[in-house]
Amino acid sequence: MSYSITRRHLMKSAAATGVAATLGSRLATAAEPLGIALVVPSPIGDVGWGHALKAGLEPVKAAYGDKVKITVLENIAEGPDADRIMNKTVADGNHFLVAGSFGYQNGALQIARRNPKVSVLHASGFQVAPNFSPFAAKYFQGTYLMGMAAAALSKTGKLGSVSAFAIPELITSINAFALGAQAVNPNIEISVVWVNSWFDPAKEQEAAKALIAQKCDVIFSNAQDTPSVISLCEEQGVYGFNLNSSMKKYAPKTYLGCVATDWSPYFKAQVDAHLAGKFKGANAFLGVADKVVEVVDWNPAIPADTMAKIKDVEAKIAAGSFSPFTGPITKADGSVGVAAGKTMADGEIVAMDWHVKGVVAPLPK
Repeated sequence: MSYSITRRHLMKSAAATGVAATLGSRLATAAEPLGIALVVPSPIGDVGWGHALKAGLEPVKAAYGDKVKITVLENIAEGPDADRIMNKTVADGNHFLVAGSFGYQNGALQIARRNPKVSVLHASGFQVAPNFSPFAAKYFQGTYLMGMAAAALSKTGKLGSVSAFAIPELITSINAFALGAQAVNPNIEISVVWVNSWFDPAKEQEAAKALIAQKCDVIFSNAQDTPSVISLCEEQGVYGFNLNSSMKKYAPKTYLGCVATDWSPYFKAQVDAHLAGKFKGANAFLGVADKVVEVVDWNPAIPADTMAKIKDVEAKIAAGSFSPFTGPITKADGSVGVAAGKTMADGEIVAMDWHVKGVVAPLPK
């Protein structure tokens, strides 16, 4: 379907060919395939965020065949190198860019502004331009359901989360996890360790060990690209779940489930729009109703009555008749987060910078 390039290989290529000589954007002829470049911050393995993004482009290739050429650039750290590499992909003739990390936002937005014929999708951001669309998943819809299951199985009343960065997308996932758990057991507490990395297996495992030492018996692997946390949970005999793609094979006994993402409907629609000359930048916040978020691989140990309640709530989320962020919701500091009878709008959710009551770890400053 595609080929992967690491930062080292790309930078060697840039040095050899002279990036400065190629920075002028080439216009594709009618006979040339559409060049699509996916850039991700971690190595692409068989699970995780990068894997899910790459998998989301496979139906595009299946639909268009030789009319598209997909290049995957993996392990590209956020910062100046990423900006140079994304610029080079456009200079090399790619007119559709998927910038697969929050930290790519500024560089990718500048590329879009300088290259109006290039369409850019940016993961997890908030900026919008005529040819620049941020996209994010409503993970919180799935983590609420996971919270219900976790509370039903927890013997200690203490849950944990190993989380990458304190950005709204991950904060909302933790908050909904807490609210779903509290819907089953109001006394549940959530501890969080922020590892400040998208890819650090050793640090992630140490964080999980610390949470287990605090008696957390269900661990949420929040945006880890490897099964490091999930496999440790299996070793330690505690339940674990994650985002994006199933890691069940790494924890056949204690895997609680996965809040999976399928980006193919969105990616296909955006490539269709680009090829038709109708691409328009817009904020895409997609969830269960959009067939982008789905909870899979539920553990059979979840009590039948709890599972029935979970399926009922899931149906209401899909129908739009229930939101995890409907008040009353109290913030961790005791103030009002959401008033009774009010539901947070999408714009408020994507800007969330506070924890709900029951999340006992403070947010990083």
